[in-house]
Amino acid sequence: MSVPTTMRAARITGHGGPEMLELAEVPVPSPQPGEALVQVSAVALNNTDLWTREGAYGRPEDPDALSGWRGTVDFPRVQGADVAGRIVAAGSAADAGLVGRRVVVDPAIYDAEGPDANPVGLMGSERDGGYAEYVTAPTERVHDVTGSPLTDDQLASLPTAYGTALGMIERGRLRQDETVLVSGASGGVGLALVQIARARGARVVAISSGSKVDAVREAGAHDVVDRAQDVVGQVRAAVPEGVDVGLDVVAGKLVGEGLPLLREGGRWVIAGALGGYDVSFDVRRLYLHNAQVIGSAMHTPTHFGLLMDLARRGEIRPVIAATFPLDQAARAQEELARRRHVGKIVLHP
Repeated sequence: MSVPTTMRAARITGHGGPEMLELAEVPVPSPQPGEALVQVSAVALNNTDLWTREGAYGRPEDPDALSGWRGTVDFPRVQGADVAGRIVAAGSAADAGLVGRRVVVDPAIYDAEGPDANPVGLMGSERDGGYAEYVTAPTERVHDVTGSPLTDDQLASLPTAYGTALGMIERGRLRQDETVLVSGASGGVGLALVQIARARGARVVAISSGSKVDAVREAGAHDVVDRAQDVVGQVRAAVPEGVDVGLDVVAGKLVGEGLPLLREGGRWVIAGALGGYDVSFDVRRLYLHNAQVIGSAMHTPTHFGLLMDLARRGEIRPVIAATFPLDQAARAQEELARRRHVGKIVLHP
């Protein structure tokens, strides 16, 4: 197919509120050798879109500094990490056979080659993303899902939320028949944690708000506790023997409250700070019980490959909360920030 020379893209011009998002006509990027050009069918929103726009990540030497995911953002920046679409061009003859394939893009920028590399950058933050009609990506980061039964919206919902969730579960070494506690269970990563942990054969206890309990239970949670009430008391009542793994995207005071809930040798995995980044806990609950606190930022290439296997088989089906056209990207981000929804919000370029 012929590719136009210009496209519409929603990009941020600086750190700030939704007003920093602008819809612009920009050149279609040219795939370089080793890259593919993907026509975007759907791009899902994530909290990282909000935090990158706001500059909310801080820096090691200054936690309050305006910063992108891993440092300074080069403005203007096209946002959007989570892309599903079709390859329409390739940067070299060696990759021409990919044209026409239905794909999901791994948005991570890794620190090394190899299956266990760590993500140190993100599409939509450290390079232009999928809030656009077209986006380029390295060919090793585009995964063929042509035969998947999932919709484009569901496929686009997978990379960041489900990749982060699978990374947490893998790093936490969750095993079948173990008990897991999931915080923020109605959000994108939280719902993914519930679904994947249940598929792994774990006993799932989820923390959510009263109005979203039914949706979280429908996603696979065995027990749901109300975060507006005594969370610790509710968890102890549901699982008196304690939990093996905490999968936490909230942090804040929950870390100090949650560590005593762990069984011997338990693991508390943190991949977010919705409840605050300034954390304190009783260190005796850590070393006396051989517990571990594990940081988890997104996924490795191995984790993402496992996720794509799930997608091809349709074993995990993301919940879609709402869809918006590209020219309503700011409105979609405002809806995401309200946190009234369950599931993923998706843009259609």
